[in-house]
Amino acid sequence: MTKPHKPVFQARLARDDTDLMAALRLRYDVFVRELGGDGPLVDHDAQVERDKFDPFYDHLVLVDETRRPGDHVVGAYRLMQADGAARAGQFYCEDEYDLTALRALDRKLLELGRSCLHPDYRGGTAMFELWGALARYVAAYEVEILFGVASFHGTDIAALAQALSLLHHRHLAPKNLRVTSRVFQPMDLMPEDQIDRPAAMRDTPALIKAYLRLGGCVGEGAYVDYAFNTTDVCLVMDTAQMNTRHQGIYTQGTA
Repeated sequence: MTKPHKPVFQARLARDDTDLMAALRLRYDVFVRELGGDGPLVDHDAQVERDKFDPFYDHLVLVDETRRPGDHVVGAYRLMQADGAARAGQFYCEDEYDLTALRALDRKLLELGRSCLHPDYRGGTAMFELWGALARYVAAYEVEILFGVASFHGTDIAALAQALSLLHHRHLAPKNLRVTSRVFQPMDLMPEDQIDRPAAMRDTPALIKAYLRLGGCVGEGAYVDYAFNTTDVCLVMDTAQMNTRHQGIYTQGTA
C-alpha cells in the first residue's frame, strides 16, 4: 500500500528564475486553467500567467522540497511595497480601486495579490505556512496596512448578491480605510435582514473569509473583471487593529 505523500515545506521569497517560473506556472493552472482567466501577457504556449506588474513585486513561494525542480512551487503570493509601486507607476489594484484614503494615511502599505495553492495542498497546513512567511515579512518591513483585491469566481452579480451584501453590511471598512471601486458595482444589493447568512458565507471564497477572521474589512463597491472572469472586492487590514486572537491565527506556522 502506497504511503500518503508527506510534503516538506519551505516558504520564502523566490530566489531565481526557476522559482519565479514555477510560481507563474502554478498561477496559470489556478487562474487560467481552473478559473478561466486571461490577460494580455498570459503565455498559453508556455502555460505561465504573468502581467506587467510582476517585475515590481516580491514573490513569496511555498516550496514542497519533495517535488522535482520546476514543479516545486505549490503556493504563491506576490507582495508590493510603496517603492515597488513607485517604480511600476501604481499599485496593481489602482486600476480597479481608488486608493486615495490609504495613501493619505502616510503609513507603510503592502499590497497582496495572486494568492494561490496547488489543488493537492488545499485544506491542510499549506496556507498557514504561506501566512507564517507573510507575517515574518510584515514584521521585518514594519508594514502597517495590508490590502489587495480578492475574487469571487464569475461575473454574475445576481448569483453573488447575498455574499456581496453581507460583506457590505457587516464588514465595510471605516472611512479612513475605505477605498472605492472605480467602475462601481454596488454591493448593497439587499437589506441585511433578507440575507440568508449561512448561504452567503458558503458563497464567499475561503481566502476572503480568512481575511475577515483576521480582522480585515472591504472597500466600497465591487469591481467586475470580465477578462479574468472574477468579481473583485478590495480587502484592507490595519495590522495595529488585530487583536490577540487574530494574531494567533495569522502567525500559526511561523515557528
